[in-house]
Amino acid sequence: MEAADFTRAMARVPGPVTVVTTVDAAGTRSGFTASSFSSVSLDPPLVLVCLDRAASTHPAFAAADRFLVNVLAEGQEAIALRFAASGIDRFAAGDLKPCEAGMPGLPDACARVACTLHALVEAGDHSILVGRVEQAHTMDRPPLVHCNRAFSRPVPVARPDEELLSALHLTEW
Repeated sequence: MEAADFTRAMARVPGPVTVVTTVDAAGTRSGFTASSFSSVSLDPPLVLVCLDRAASTHPAFAAADRFLVNVLAEGQEAIALRFAASGIDRFAAGDLKPCEAGMPGLPDACARVACTLHALVEAGDHSILVGRVEQAHTMDRPPLVHCNRAFSRPVPVARPDEELLSALHLTEW
């Protein structure tokens, strides 16, 4: 398997755009952009987000007992790019405010999911942060999506007609 082939294939899988933040005991804020974010379990409520083990923010998140996932909304592309950049103060713009559990959050994010660290799993060159969801907040804004190395927004698809749902033995959509 060539790394470039794997990268090209995974680039075609749409993913949410998130900015994940935490604050350490000294009050130092850390954050990074991630598109590998997913729910894991309803009972207990768990989510996961992946972080490169070589990232400058990895030590802060590996030691964190809590973190906040900000699911970005359409129009927040610049925030995603800023938190993906290295060597800058990602918080300098002042757009992140204390939100759930006092962690830095975007008041106008599509959703915010506040977590306590449930598990840290090493997986190749990344770590998987598994968070137990303690609070969730949503806004009625379209989410930002990343696919094929570009930002976009989901396009609504018409609900299947009743005949198709019946043929598929689905009672709910």
